[in-house]
Amino acid sequence: MTRLTADFWVHAYLARLRGLDIPAFVTAHGDDTAGAVLVKLNTLDGKAAAFQRSFDLMSGARNWQTLTEGPEAEVDAAIARQRGFDPDLWVIEVEDRAGRHLLDQPGLAD
Repeated sequence: MTRLTADFWVHAYLARLRGLDIPAFVTAHGDDTAGAVLVKLNTLDGKAAAFQRSFDLMSGARNWQTLTEGPEAEVDAAIARQRGFDPDLWVIEVEDRAGRHLLDQPGLAD
C-alpha cells in the first residue's frame, strides 16, 4: 500500500478545512516525506486538544488518538515536549469554536 507524503496529506487536510471555513495553520513544518503530524484543536475558549495518529501493530489500522486535552497552555506544553522528541513533527492548529477538526471524516480518519 502506498502512503501519502506528510506534505501532501497536510495540504489536502488544510484544503478540506478551508472548504468548510475552518481556520487552520501550520505552526511547525516537519519532514516533507515522512514526518508525523500532530493536530491541535483550539476551541478559542482557553481550552484545546492535541491529536496524534497511532498505528495498531496487530491490525495494521491507523487512527487518531487524543494526545492531551485541557487548558491551552498545558496542551501547548505537551506539543512542545513532542517536538523536543521529534523535530520532524508537523503541527497543525485548527481554530473552531464548535470543536470541528474533521479527523473522523472519510479519508482523514484512517
